[in-house]
Amino acid sequence: MTTYRVAEAAEILGVSDDTVRRWVDAGRLPAAGNPAVIVGADLAVLAESLVDEPDRQRSRASSVSARNRLPGIVTRVRKDTVMAQVEMVCGRSRMVSLMSADAADELGLAPGVRAVASVKSTNVVIETT
Repeated sequence: MTTYRVAEAAEILGVSDDTVRRWVDAGRLPAAGNPAVIVGADLAVLAESLVDEPDRQRSRASSVSARNRLPGIVTRVRKDTVMAQVEMVCGRSRMVSLMSADAADELGLAPGVRAVASVKSTNVVIETT
């Protein structure tokens, strides 16, 4: 099971540590322990819900050149016997990559896993951190 500290979750979501702590205190993001630890799958659900919020400030990752690497979290993986569709939330942006099912398995991609999307032209390459 992939877990994240508050600071890691904040970096992935493109918000401050204090914002993540407020979400935890309000029950919007489940966390356990001291220091607080957030389960990756729970973080993925929140990340997906934040993508379309109109008042969300642009994160640093969403303002970089398209040729850069965008850190984020995997929110969904759909696989058949040959191909996989991997969806990520990187700051404010939703990224989708098509790759072989074997590649997705080798990378261990699943909702809640932290990854980096490398974008160039129409290609999105995802690698784990």
